[in-house]
Amino acid sequence: MNRLKNEITIKPIAHIYTDFPEKFGVPRQSGLVNCLEGKIIFEPEYRVREAFRELDGFSHIWLIWQFSKCENCAVSPTVRPPRLGGNKRVGVFASRSPFRPNSLGLSCVKIEKIDFECKDAPVIFVSGIDMISGTPIFDIKPYVPAADIKADAKEGYTEFTKDYEIELLYDGEILKTMPKEKAAALLEALRQDPRPSYKDESGREYGMLFAGYNVKFIYTGSALKITEIERSNKADG
Repeated sequence: MNRLKNEITIKPIAHIYTDFPEKFGVPRQSGLVNCLEGKIIFEPEYRVREAFRELDGFSHIWLIWQFSKCENCAVSPTVRPPRLGGNKRVGVFASRSPFRPNSLGLSCVKIEKIDFECKDAPVIFVSGIDMISGTPIFDIKPYVPAADIKADAKEGYTEFTKDYEIELLYDGEILKTMPKEKAAALLEALRQDPRPSYKDESGREYGMLFAGYNVKFIYTGSALKITEIERSNKADG
């Protein structure tokens, strides 16, 4: 009589590389900042051109990935979604919290191009990411509008939090430290307000690594003010 296995083993087929070497500052959902980009590099055994046949006919893909920085974190049946102020609790299965039983994430990203000629090809370049650099990817599936769009879907508590953005204050000269496209992506990421929601202390300073730069900003009580952008001595994302 065969014993049922309680565990399965899966391994990454690829890793995604982005401008975020750390968790802080990463958008809480995919698609919130469309100009944030990443590239998906596959493990050698999956660099087979035939495996990508017809994928260029789709504009978006689903990524199934691992919250690799949370795989050994304690899991609770309830979590505190940041957009609810960090105080209200909801069930873990009514959230997209990284603190989950199996540490799996699901993101819909846009395909910018599939490069079949570059080093490590095929490489998929995507936008609208919400992952740190080096995140393991377990599977990729095409986004199919006829099946994936549900016009009558209910939004739950996210109906009241989906449009949240915070005001930004900055000197245009500071942004010139970075390439224009990176500066634009940084501003959009900061508008999503990366601060922990339970920390609402005016004057508190924060630091965030992005695209090879160390970005410092303070919370003024109603806005985020960028105070410094300088090259980081850590490796770029």
